[in-house]
Amino acid sequence: MNDAGAIPQFPPGFVFGTASSAYLIEGATAEDGRGECIWDVFSRREGAISDGSTADVAVDHYHRVAEDVDLLRRLGASAYRFSVSWPRVMPGGRGAVNERGLDFYDRLVDRLLEAGITPTATLYSGDLPQALEDDGGWLNRATVEAFAEYARVVAARLGDRVEEWVPVQDPNVAAFLGYGVGEWAPGRRLGFAAIPAVHHLLLAHGRGAIALRGAGATTIGCATHHSPVWPMSEDPADVGAAKLVDAVWNAVPLEAMLLGRYPEDLCSLFDEVVAPGDLATIRQPLDFYGINFFAPQRIGAAAEGSDIPMQVVPLLGHPATDVGWAVVPAALREWLIVTRARYRAAMPPLVITECGAAYDLPPGDDGVVDDEPRIAYLAAHMEAVAAAIRRGVDIRGFYAYTLLDGWDWDDGFQGKYGFVHVDRATLARVPKRSFQWYADVIAGQEQPA
Repeated sequence: MNDAGAIPQFPPGFVFGTASSAYLIEGATAEDGRGECIWDVFSRREGAISDGSTADVAVDHYHRVAEDVDLLRRLGASAYRFSVSWPRVMPGGRGAVNERGLDFYDRLVDRLLEAGITPTATLYSGDLPQALEDDGGWLNRATVEAFAEYARVVAARLGDRVEEWVPVQDPNVAAFLGYGVGEWAPGRRLGFAAIPAVHHLLLAHGRGAIALRGAGATTIGCATHHSPVWPMSEDPADVGAAKLVDAVWNAVPLEAMLLGRYPEDLCSLFDEVVAPGDLATIRQPLDFYGINFFAPQRIGAAAEGSDIPMQVVPLLGHPATDVGWAVVPAALREWLIVTRARYRAAMPPLVITECGAAYDLPPGDDGVVDDEPRIAYLAAHMEAVAAAIRRGVDIRGFYAYTLLDGWDWDDGFQGKYGFVHVDRATLARVPKRSFQWYADVIAGQEQPA
């Protein structure tokens, strides 16, 4: 591991950016024609969000977009991966289009381009319109058709200026946390009965890619949460549970998107949901494979009486972030090297589309947030990426998660991942020490000839 905060070097032309999701920062959930989404409903459920908060205001990016793009410019980021809010563009999930919602993304894209920042647009990052969930959500194949319609609408408006796209972020997270174990919206605990949700999310990825190509998009990839999965012990039950989670979490999206198949041991689970031509649709040509990485997972066999066939247990012996995720930079290096070797020619260039750490460090008496643990985390993980590149892995970019201390899914405002502290009362933005560190990382790279 590097000395804390040391600046790793990357090949000329390597992209440095930040990533965010609309629901976590925009706020304005009941303004300008936006419809309700599953997280609006889920966050009002007692006990669903750790601090009891909602994202009704979040950090008010919707009204402060000019200020936030200026922060990206000051950071020196060459790219920004944002997501478009489906319920802001199509409040009912299908049919009527909300032009005021599209106008917001017009303004965002134009400001990014004026600042010299490449916009990378994600079409779906968790905020399914509630009207579609009422009809079955991602368990219902008709949601795929609604998503394809939505993709065409967004591509028609933004495709003349946005070249880089991600159709669906984290299909495994949305399916298994949202429909399998119920920890995320919409909060269903279906176990393996959530398999249709993951298939339909992957099918939506494919349909979205087709719609984007049809609108002239030149660069399409994915942004999928991946992590090494380690067993709690050598007990065969724990080893078996870990292998199952690894197959479901990692191999299902990888093999579907890259090889047009599901892992052999899991194929029978998908038999009733896969229609002819589905896997060919999912396996669209990708210009990059995006990896959202935060920590390894430690898995044990299900606790007695559990309706879920596994349990996540703490990974001991490593430091942890404030939300309990173990800090193991070597796990990212090894995952990149092993996965690239496993898929070889089927794997396009890789991009780290998210990587970051939550540390709740308040401003000091001087008003400065000295977030050295975040700097150390990012430096070590960027060095892991650089080490994988030295081993021959083709990695083209790193998107730090994230610019602003926003709302963060089931952790609410407790998940502080940002380079910029946001005062909850005033919404004032104050860059942390990590902001200047990342700016120095970017400025210190060799520029392409």
